[in-house]
Amino acid sequence: MLVTSPHQLAITVRNQRKQMQISQADVADRVGLRQETISAFENKADRTKLDTLFRILAALNLEIHVVPQGTKVSGWDKEW
Repeated sequence: MLVTSPHQLAITVRNQRKQMQISQADVADRVGLRQETISAFENKADRTKLDTLFRILAALNLEIHVVPQGTKVSGWDKEW
Protein backbone atom coordinates (compact mmCIF):
# COMPACT_ATOMS: atom_id res chain seq x y z
CA MET A 1 0.00 0.00 0.00
CA LEU A 2 1.28 3.45 -0.88
CA VAL A 3 1.26 5.69 2.19
CA THR A 4 2.18 9.37 1.90
CA SER A 5 1.23 10.88 5.27
CA PRO A 6 1.39 10.09 8.99
CA HIS A 7 -2.41 9.89 9.10
CA GLN A 8 -2.51 7.30 6.30
CA LEU A 9 0.18 5.29 8.06
CA ALA A 10 -1.79 5.32 11.31
CA ILE A 11 -4.92 4.10 9.53
CA THR A 12 -2.97 1.32 7.83
CA VAL A 13 -1.43 0.21 11.11
CA ARG A 14 -4.77 0.35 12.94
CA ASN A 15 -6.43 -1.69 10.18
CA GLN A 16 -3.68 -4.32 10.43
CA ARG A 17 -4.10 -4.49 14.22
CA LYS A 18 -7.84 -4.97 13.88
CA GLN A 19 -7.40 -7.56 11.13
CA MET A 20 -5.10 -9.47 13.49
CA GLN A 21 -7.82 -9.13 16.15
CA ILE A 22 -5.52 -7.74 18.81
CA SER A 23 -6.09 -4.81 21.11
CA GLN A 24 -3.96 -1.73 21.57
CA ALA A 25 -3.02 -3.13 24.98
CA ASP A 26 -1.81 -6.36 23.35
CA VAL A 27 0.39 -4.41 20.94
CA ALA A 28 1.75 -2.35 23.82
CA ASP A 29 2.56 -5.47 25.84
CA ARG A 30 4.42 -7.02 22.91
CA VAL A 31 6.84 -4.11 22.63
CA GLY A 32 7.01 -2.71 26.15
CA LEU A 33 4.90 0.39 25.60
CA ARG A 34 1.74 1.70 27.23
CA GLN A 35 -1.67 1.29 25.61
CA GLU A 36 -1.95 5.09 25.64
CA THR A 37 1.12 5.29 23.40
CA ILE A 38 -0.48 3.01 20.82
CA SER A 39 -3.68 5.05 20.97
CA ALA A 40 -1.72 8.29 20.56
CA PHE A 41 -0.02 6.89 17.45
CA GLU A 42 -3.31 5.77 15.91
CA ASN A 43 -4.85 9.19 16.54
CA LYS A 44 -1.91 11.60 16.04
CA ALA A 45 0.82 9.72 14.20
CA ASP A 46 2.71 12.90 13.30
CA ARG A 47 3.80 13.21 16.94
CA THR A 48 5.19 9.69 17.25
CA LYS A 49 8.91 9.06 17.69
CA LEU A 50 10.53 6.93 15.00
CA ASP A 51 11.65 4.34 17.55
CA THR A 52 8.07 3.98 18.75
CA LEU A 53 6.82 3.65 15.17
CA PHE A 54 9.22 0.84 14.37
CA ARG A 55 8.36 -0.99 17.59
CA ILE A 56 4.65 -0.83 16.72
CA LEU A 57 5.31 -2.00 13.16
CA ALA A 58 7.36 -4.94 14.44
CA ALA A 59 4.57 -5.98 16.82
CA LEU A 60 2.18 -6.13 13.86
CA ASN A 61 4.60 -7.85 11.46
CA LEU A 62 4.77 -4.75 9.25
CA GLU A 63 7.75 -3.09 7.60
CA ILE A 64 8.44 0.06 5.61
CA HIS A 65 9.89 0.13 2.09
CA VAL A 66 11.17 3.52 0.95
CA VAL A 67 11.30 4.22 -2.79
CA PRO A 68 11.61 7.39 -4.86
CA GLN A 69 8.29 9.08 -5.64
CA GLY A 70 6.75 7.91 -8.87
CA THR A 71 8.50 4.54 -8.77
CA LYS A 72 6.29 1.72 -9.98
CA VAL A 73 6.51 -1.18 -7.56
CA SER A 74 4.83 -4.44 -8.47
CA GLY A 75 2.24 -5.58 -5.97
CA TRP A 76 1.26 -2.07 -4.90
CA ASP A 77 -2.20 -1.70 -6.36
CA LYS A 78 -3.75 0.50 -3.68
CA GLU A 79 -3.16 4.20 -3.25
CA TRP A 80 -4.73 6.68 -0.87
